[in-house]
Amino acid sequence: MGRPREHDEHTREALRAAAERLFDERGAAGVTVRALADAVGTTTRAVYSLFGSRDGLLIDALSQRAYELLERGLDDQLETDDPARDVVEAGVGIFRPFVREHPALFRIAFQRVLPSFEPGPELVAARASAFRRLCLKVGRAPLGGKPPEVAALEFQALCEGLGNFELRGNTLRLLPDGAEDATWRGAFVSLVAGWRVGADG
Repeated sequence: MGRPREHDEHTREALRAAAERLFDERGAAGVTVRALADAVGTTTRAVYSLFGSRDGLLIDALSQRAYELLERGLDDQLETDDPARDVVEAGVGIFRPFVREHPALFRIAFQRVLPSFEPGPELVAARASAFRRLCLKVGRAPLGGKPPEVAALEFQALCEGLGNFELRGNTLRLLPDGAEDATWRGAFVSLVAGWRVGADG
C-alpha cells in the first residue's frame, strides 16, 4: 500500500485562504510560516510539504488562485447576442468584484508587490489558461482586424489600472460618491467603442 498523504487538499485550501487573509491584515511581512500554521491549526511542516516555502505559497499558490477565480468568472458569465456588452460586463461584473473581494490576490498576481516574484510552472499554466479564456471572450466583439490577443491585453491593462485606482482609494475619491461603478463601466464602454470604430472603419 502507498503511504497515505499527510496533508490533503483541504489543508492546502485552508492555507491559501489563511495566507490571503493574513496578507490583507498584516501585509507580506505578517505572513510567516508559523502564523499560517497557527491560523489553520496545522504544523509548519504542512506549509513546506504542500508549497515548498512561504514564497511558494504567496507567489505561486495565491497568484494561481487569482487566475483561477478570474477564469471561472469568465466561464460562468452568460454570453448574450451582444458580445461587446459582454466584454463591458466582464470588466465591471467579474474583474472589479475580484479586485474588491480579493485585494491581496490582485496585489500579488498583478501588482507584483513581492520582490522575489518568480512564477513556477503551475502558475504559468494557470495564467496562460486564463488569458486564453479572456481572448475567446474578447474575440467575440467587433475588433476591426485587431488580434484578440492584443485586444485582451488592452482589456487587462484597463482592468489593472482601474483596480489600482480602486485599491489606492484617493484617486476614485475625487469623483462624486457612488461614481466608481460608473467610472469602470464608462471606461470599458469607451474601450469596446474604440474597437468598434476600427471594425466599422
